[in-house]
Amino acid sequence: MADNRYTISQLARVADVPTTTVRYYERIGLVEPEDRSTGNYRLYSDESLGKLKFIRAAQAIGFTLEDVKSLLGSDDNRSPACGDVQTLIEDRLADIEDRLKDLRQVKRVLKSALEHCRQSEKRGECHVLQTLEGGSSAK
Repeated sequence: MADNRYTISQLARVADVPTTTVRYYERIGLVEPEDRSTGNYRLYSDESLGKLKFIRAAQAIGFTLEDVKSLLGSDDNRSPACGDVQTLIEDRLADIEDRLKDLRQVKRVLKSALEHCRQSEKRGECHVLQTLEGGSSAK
């Protein structure tokens, strides 16, 4: 079966990503054109399409683009060891725990602000606006 060749816009359309995303991935070394057309347009193969789909799937489950570089393997086309993948997953889980902790704090602050707002509204004031105008946090 012949390998398909795609211009950047065709590749982006088939992969369902913006053309700017393909250009960015190319700039950071995740995807590269395999050929040039007679008009000197960059041409990408099914391998590039597969990489784009892999990148998007990896990002969808929380991997960063740096992680994706590692997951795609080294320059000698060797895939990372399973232990390396596990380390990446552990790192992402730690990041998620940190973000969840931050979000729980934001939730507490917002709930408190809402309660203060409801109480001050009865006096014709808005505690939250007053607090924000004063430059301090709404607690």
